[in-house]
Amino acid sequence: MKIHRFIDSFDLSKKELEISGDIAHQIIKVLKLETGEKIELGDGKETIALGEIKEISKKNVIVKIISIKKEKNDAKKVSLFCAVLKKENFELVVKKATEVGVYKIIPIISARTIKTGLNLERLNKIAKEASEQSGRINVPEILEPISFEKGLELCKEKELNILFDVSGKHSFEIHAYSPAGELLCSPRQSAQCISNECFPNLEDKFSHTNIFIGPEGGWTEEEIKKARSADFKIMNLGNLTLRGETAAIISSYLAVNYK
Repeated sequence: MKIHRFIDSFDLSKKELEISGDIAHQIIKVLKLETGEKIELGDGKETIALGEIKEISKKNVIVKIISIKKEKNDAKKVSLFCAVLKKENFELVVKKATEVGVYKIIPIISARTIKTGLNLERLNKIAKEASEQSGRINVPEILEPISFEKGLELCKEKELNILFDVSGKHSFEIHAYSPAGELLCSPRQSAQCISNECFPNLEDKFSHTNIFIGPEGGWTEEEIKKARSADFKIMNLGNLTLRGETAAIISSYLAVNYK
């Protein structure tokens, strides 16, 4: 049975917690949980508590803390710099990038960005719910939109910096089978095979990866030139032209799983 996880600034040093607001509403009205059921409470850092629902009222839930454990984040962090897309498309990016484990999401305004406004409160709510659903111990930080140039400045030389564009190096060539039909990697290894083929197989180990995804109209030649000057790797995700949200989700998954 799935144990639902909720993330907030809980004081997990207490033996019992009274939960109200949106989380209580979700427990009572949406999930319709009952007394005696187990839930997990995270403080948004590294502490997760297993709790048991002790009492339920109209607007509040009393949870008894059963045990506490520490969970550490993966040492490798991935920041997604994504051009602002249409509302529903960018919300999808936030949800799915959160689910696959992106550490930080930075909306950027590029030369061909059409829409520039974002509802950060709603995006943070989406990220929080996606974090809880996927079992994360924290919620990715979502920054205010910044310019493309400012985004480049935030990326350090010792980090793995990649800008995705159709003109980039085509390294997304997966050969899971040999010409004779012999399996070269198992289904369990397939995600790693894809990730390692897509990203540079470098000797240096990077603890932080930054990936840039452009708007519907793509990057300008000047922007690609600036990225090259900043020592970015220009890569693509295959022969087909992908929508911005599709490229953001795929590249996020590959970056998180790159070893």
